[in-house]
Amino acid sequence: MPLLYRKQAHTGILTLSRPEARNCWGQDYADGLLRHLDEAADDDEVRSVILTGDEAGGAFSAGANLRDPNTHNTKSAEAFIKRMGRARDFPSNLVSDFPKPVIGAVNGYAIGIGCIITFCCDLIVASERAEWRLPQVALGILPNYGGATRLARIVGKGLAMRVALGFPIKAEEAYRIGLAQWLVPHAELMEQAMAVADHIAGLPPLATRMVKESMNRGLDIPNIADSSLVDSYRFMVLEMSEDKAEAHEAWRQRRKPSFRGR
Repeated sequence: MPLLYRKQAHTGILTLSRPEARNCWGQDYADGLLRHLDEAADDDEVRSVILTGDEAGGAFSAGANLRDPNTHNTKSAEAFIKRMGRARDFPSNLVSDFPKPVIGAVNGYAIGIGCIITFCCDLIVASERAEWRLPQVALGILPNYGGATRLARIVGKGLAMRVALGFPIKAEEAYRIGLAQWLVPHAELMEQAMAVADHIAGLPPLATRMVKESMNRGLDIPNIADSSLVDSYRFMVLEMSEDKAEAHEAWRQRRKPSFRGR
């Protein structure tokens, strides 16, 4: 399958793999995300997921397959309405709504939907070769799946508009403006991504899930008072968890905690 999945310790690794076409996007990627992320969500051993591109493709993902005449071509109102009824299965929602942290390991060009999907990740490790491009406007369309708005939430409206109108972001700038949280030499990309994943694996799993939920849902709440109120409920639920008790006791005893996700 073009979307490869494997486990390494407590980390699921998803690889966009269509190397003969620079890992360009297809429906098979969306189908694979649905299947593998559901699997990873139910696997208590998996604490986070890394999303990257096949090195043999020379890119993270070159975006939509423009050689296919069906790409960017809605056939009818019926087809459109049926597709919109499956919004939960949009690749952007599959990644952003996944309950565990998703780490984007961007190893080259991230173009179009390949660019937008990185905005749905919780953390980004960028290779020095990484570059982000949204070419949709030049093709007579626009970035789908809330692509420009998702980017604006990260870097602000002006920079997001610049990218939405076709100007690229290279790796160093992505790190400087906060799109990427780590910038490393290309050869060290997966090592750094795994170091991030290993750090997450050492945290209490329930608290990790709740902090992602707090961040994502809180951004949709229009005022900080309501966001703070909802967080109080999450906080109180976590206070009753076994892992909270273990973390506090381990701190008092000056030992390494052992978390069970309970």
